[in-house]
Amino acid sequence: MSLGAAEDENSTSEIHMPADVDWHMLDKSRFFILGAALFSGVSGALYPIVVLKTRQQVSPSQISCFRMSYSMLNHEGLRGFYRGFGTSLMGTIPARALYMAALEVTKSNVGAATLRIGFSETTAAAIANAAAGLSSAMAAQLVWTPIDVVSQRLMVQGSSKTIIPNVNAYKYRGGIDAFSKILYSDGLRGLYRGFGISILTYAPSNAVWWSTYSIAHRLIWSGIGCYSSNKDENGGVIGSSFRPDSKSMVAVQGLSAAMASGVSALITMPLDTIKTRLQVLDGEEGGCRSPTIGQTIKNLMKEGGLGACYRGLGPRWASMSMSATTMITTYEFLKRLSTKNQ
Repeated sequence: MSLGAAEDENSTSEIHMPADVDWHMLDKSRFFILGAALFSGVSGALYPIVVLKTRQQVSPSQISCFRMSYSMLNHEGLRGFYRGFGTSLMGTIPARALYMAALEVTKSNVGAATLRIGFSETTAAAIANAAAGLSSAMAAQLVWTPIDVVSQRLMVQGSSKTIIPNVNAYKYRGGIDAFSKILYSDGLRGLYRGFGISILTYAPSNAVWWSTYSIAHRLIWSGIGCYSSNKDENGGVIGSSFRPDSKSMVAVQGLSAAMASGVSALITMPLDTIKTRLQVLDGEEGGCRSPTIGQTIKNLMKEGGLGACYRGLGPRWASMSMSATTMITTYEFLKRLSTKNQ
């Protein structure tokens, strides 16, 4: 791919980047096997932040990250930061496979269709990325919702009742025990508790993330192109071109991912808090066993208004940024490793 500096036809400096790797160019078996290994490692590195975010979201009062972390270390040790990790990891492989397949197929097909209609390359890329993010999130939630329900119950299990009341009363010995108890007490519906709100959270979140990432990525490279062009003009060089090395490409991908994560986290944080509470907490005494969306919103408004919906924003933003940065760089690396012709 070649991006003109600031996409100006009068520019004399061009940025020459490697061509995108499309779905039809991938060795599918290598893509899924290597992807499972790489993303399992990423999940393990970022899991403690997810546990911290989950506990903050279900807490009825504002608790700082440091206080929550200290309490967990003091009462549970490092093991507390990896509660439910085995269950989460077990679901990562099929969920990621569904996610990556839906993402690449949709991006390839929608991108080609929008270009044929007559959209510009920048607009077509943003539309294709948004559609791909939407479809991949919906496909992955078929696996992720039951895994989320089980792993999040395990995440908060060791927390003190004084910090998190209304936490589920069952004591689970592990992922399989939690799965069987939830299935026995609530049926299949219990494993898909919060499925609707999960779709409403992750589908737009992914659509916003991928479209914002696409736009940010192009804007950053356009800015670099402008800078390179001005530098060339001042130096008296005409018609020069800039070929970014791998470090430059990783840096731009990481910055674009962090920007996209910030936008996505701010927009979808209230929905994520409601989803987490629906999946983890029981209803109030005398009420229904599973809290409704209305009851959950009412409780959040009582506890702190709109601010209560943004509890855990710091860890979620950090988690999303680090996860997205490592995910997108790993993902691009994975696609180039998995091409049919190396």
